[in-house]
Order: sequence, then structure tokens, then C-alpha cells
Amino acid sequence: MPQEISVSYQAIKSKVYRLIDALVVGEKNEAEVQESIRRWWELIHPADRPIAQKYLFTILERSRLALDSVEGGLIEATENEAFRPSEPSKVLKMVGRVVKHSTLSSPPI
Repeated sequence: MPQEISVSYQAIKSKVYRLIDALVVGEKNEAEVQESIRRWWELIHPADRPIAQKYLFTILERSRLALDSVEGGLIEATENEAFRPSEPSKVLKMVGRVVKHSTLSSPPI
């Protein structure tokens, strides 16, 4: 019996934040996060994917804006003292690419 995956906004936000946290603390690397998203996406019923994708992209965009704000605040606080920003939204872009690729390669229902 297939596992049911919740496509609520809160469930998707929790999934994304758990993956980001796992990457930040070193429990997973980028490839493992990508694989986790691929597996999770495949568990979502094809009829539920449009709403899941909508919520996921909303969460990714809001998360990217939050990370950009944190980075901007740090730059202001350090007054550019040898602070070299990284790519704070790299994981968010990566997750978005995986979902877009999965959506494009999924067979129509």
C-alpha cells in the first residue's frame, strides 16, 4: 500500500526546513538532499503535485527572501569587514530545480 504524503503548506514547509537543517549541520550533503527531495516528490500522488509544487515554490521563495535579509543584516552589521557572502539560497535553488525537473519528467496522468 503506497504511503500517503501530506501536501499541506505546513507539511511541505517542515520537510523543506528539515532538509535545510540537515544540510546546515552536516547530516546530509547536497546530493543526499536532492535524492531525498526526488524520493519525497515521487511519493506525492500526481493529482496532488500541482498544489504541492505551488506550496513548495512559495516556501522556497519566502525562505530565499529570509536568507537574503539575514545576509543583508550581517553585511550591514559587519560594515563589510572582510565578510564574503556565500550563496545562502543555493539549497533553495537546488530543491526548486529538482522539483521542476521531476515535474517535467513525470509522465502525464
